[in-house]
Amino acid sequence: MTITADRKKEVMGEYATKPGDTGSPEVQVAVLSERITNLTEHFKTHAKDNHSRRGLIKMVSQRRRLLDYIKASDAKRYDALISRLGLRR
Repeated sequence: MTITADRKKEVMGEYATKPGDTGSPEVQVAVLSERITNLTEHFKTHAKDNHSRRGLIKMVSQRRRLLDYIKASDAKRYDALISRLGLRR
């Protein structure tokens, strides 16, 4: 259900804008997307876990706010990020 430290470092390294980058919006969105994916898999077997579902909704909202920020500041970065993450169809 949670993301391991190794997987988190791997995701951070993949989406970092510069070496040692851990807090840029791109990295935050990528880590949140990984956590959301893990929770989505969790709900396939635990459909009545409403406490975790609330956390999922909060994570989705946080990711949406970060994506809105990126889109407002630089549309090219936004387009590149959602295509890399596969968020839009």
